[in-house]
Amino acid sequence: MNFLEAIYLCGCRIKKNYWMKRRKRLPFKVVSIGNITTGGTGKTPATIALAEGLRLRGYAPVILTRGYRGKAKGPCFVGPGRIIESFGLSGAPLLCGTVEEAGDEPLLMAEKLEKVPVVKCADRYAGGNFALRHLNGEYLEKAVFILDDGFQHWRLYRDLDIVLLDGAKPFGNGRLLPLGVLREPLGALKRADAVLVTKTRNSGLLEEIRAINPAAFVSFSEYAIDSFIDVTGSDLAQESVKAKKAMAFCGIARPESFRNALISAGIEVCDLITFRDHHRYKQADIDLVCGRAHEAGADYIIATEKDMVKIRELRPGKNVLFARAALKLNEEILSFIEKKLDGPQAVK
Repeated sequence: MNFLEAIYLCGCRIKKNYWMKRRKRLPFKVVSIGNITTGGTGKTPATIALAEGLRLRGYAPVILTRGYRGKAKGPCFVGPGRIIESFGLSGAPLLCGTVEEAGDEPLLMAEKLEKVPVVKCADRYAGGNFALRHLNGEYLEKAVFILDDGFQHWRLYRDLDIVLLDGAKPFGNGRLLPLGVLREPLGALKRADAVLVTKTRNSGLLEEIRAINPAAFVSFSEYAIDSFIDVTGSDLAQESVKAKKAMAFCGIARPESFRNALISAGIEVCDLITFRDHHRYKQADIDLVCGRAHEAGADYIIATEKDMVKIRELRPGKNVLFARAALKLNEEILSFIEKKLDGPQAVK
């Protein structure tokens, strides 16, 4: 282990030990979705898929997120004012309805999950209690808290830890931050109750996971683009865009996965312009992309939904589309989670 990695790991362990002694428990079950790398595994699509899957099974999910780069300190509900009526909120709770206040991923989750409340707060325990104070009793009868990016959130007890791994690059170069992408050593996978492999079905990865955590439930997810949205919010069928030439751009952790998803959807990607993850777009960025697309003779310019929530207030151009993608959880992992939720409260 490199000296810089050792310093980083020491800092992580000090933080972990501090908060483990001060952990708190919410009165309902808590499911954490997280990873051991810095990003790009599909936590947001997985959180959306899990919340919707649990809702359809009769649970009342509540998403707790820190809202990275959102300026609102919280706790607050993410979304427009109509969520007060949607969930029967009481007590005039704080709302954050813009990407500047909430952050891009929380706002995307709130927009895609109109029947699931999303709460932004760095302290997820405070966020959970905020939700309990304002949500009506009927909704809370089968409440389940989903902890977004929660594998290293030590201050809150959870009943189930789900860890995501990118099937193409599960551990990066195998080094800890700052020399690699690992937040923790691979042995941290021993804490996982379930491991969800995303992006690519890497069957060989199963043996590596089993060597570290033989008891973990391992599942492979499907992630694909199924339609597109134009700048007016209208849907376009995938078939209408298929075989067209497109300039792609995005500000996500692993942009190549977006290119691959577009190619799998039958799109001819002439180029991919990348920005940093969570990039806050300016009109100059959009003008740059549009200029490059014009030079390349692209029929469309395509970005992700995560980019959409930051771009739509600018002037993106009529030929700009946003790819609507979904991560699909199979019935086996949903049944595994449901069994855990219906069992006794864990002591993790």
